Amino acid sequence: MSAFRYRAVDADGKEVRGGIEADNARSVRMQLRERGLWVSELHEGAMPGAGRRPRGLGTARLALLTRQLSTLLDAGLTIDEALVVLGEQSDGEREKTLVAAIRSEILAGVSLSQALASHPAAFPELYRTIVAAGEESGKAAAVMQRLADYLESRAALASKVMLAFIYPLVVMVVSALVIIGLLTWVVPQMVTVFQSAKQTLPFLTRALLWVSALVRDWGAVLLVVLVLAGLGVWRALKQPGVRRAFDLWVLRLPLFGRFERAGNTARLASTLAILVGSGVPLLRAMNAAAGVIGSLPLRDAVQTAAAQVREGMTLSRALAESKLFPPVLIHLIGSGEATGRLEHMLDKAAQQQSQELENRVATFTSLLGPVMVLLMGGVVLLIVLAILLPVFEMNQLVK
Repeated sequence: MSAFRYRAVDADGKEVRGGIEADNARSVRMQLRERGLWVSELHEGAMPGAGRRPRGLGTARLALLTRQLSTLLDAGLTIDEALVVLGEQSDGEREKTLVAAIRSEILAGVSLSQALASHPAAFPELYRTIVAAGEESGKAAAVMQRLADYLESRAALASKVMLAFIYPLVVMVVSALVIIGLLTWVVPQMVTVFQSAKQTLPFLTRALLWVSALVRDWGAVLLVVLVLAGLGVWRALKQPGVRRAFDLWVLRLPLFGRFERAGNTARLASTLAILVGSGVPLLRAMNAAAGVIGSLPLRDAVQTAAAQVREGMTLSRALAESKLFPPVLIHLIGSGEATGRLEHMLDKAAQQQSQELENRVATFTSLLGPVMVLLMGGVVLLIVLAILLPVFEMNQLVK
């Protein structure tokens, strides 16, 4: 079979582009005509831009693609047939190209996990490990369903956390714009009035005028310095030593440290649950799960625990040695090891940590909004007082 790229028109006159595999151009035209498409352009082999490796997919799109594939496999379709349907259903050109590339490799005789390994940007190592476990166990459809559930839960948790911070972020941005507007426009209008009065201004007013002049004269420079400093910090955090020290500092913070710990613990527990439930050996599962942890100290702790498990230590005890993970995770894993229900207890630990993270974020953001409003009100009050104090003194002199 050969690969073809086509441009066609449907019955409504809408242009459709895509890729298809067939023995020859005539077969392509017949297949497209059966779908109600009339070919206007047809190219065999590589087209401009077709040779580029497809880029990665977002978590939400990957979860949807996995869910569709698991449903098709559960319906009894082969991998080849399921990928054909996926290619037809995909809306984006990136997904069509990705599915076509995977199908081409499967037709060449490789397994699905091996075909996915050719596209690491779209399918991370954890994804490929779970798919390979499903192929080895002969339960590819069931494993893909569990994988889709896992990706959807991760995407849902990330979406909830992001949405929770939108309102405080909007309040913060609006507050900053209002304060900058007062300092750069309102305050300078009052300067001429104060200067014509030829009186000693209150300290609060003099301080406000100094800040206003600083923002007006050096605001652009300060903005550039802040941007450069941010870029410098971002580049520094790419160094493993600096990143590890920063992550350890974050874990020790009273509030954000709990957010970081709960989020990484939830990812670790849910990843281990699906890997162990898919039949992946525990050591291999721990090494794969370490990759989903964003905090380097916690990742190091998991890798150290994997080495201790290899030497015969239990998972709960090995994780407890680092004293970085929540006690509830250790207790639930210990209970799962004692009862032979490790997968179930890991899943419960993931749900508990995810719920705790959601509750903490909801509480924090519900308090952060009013606090930001109060801070903005306090700053505006100081600006208003700094403007009105000289006016009051001028009125006293007139009297």
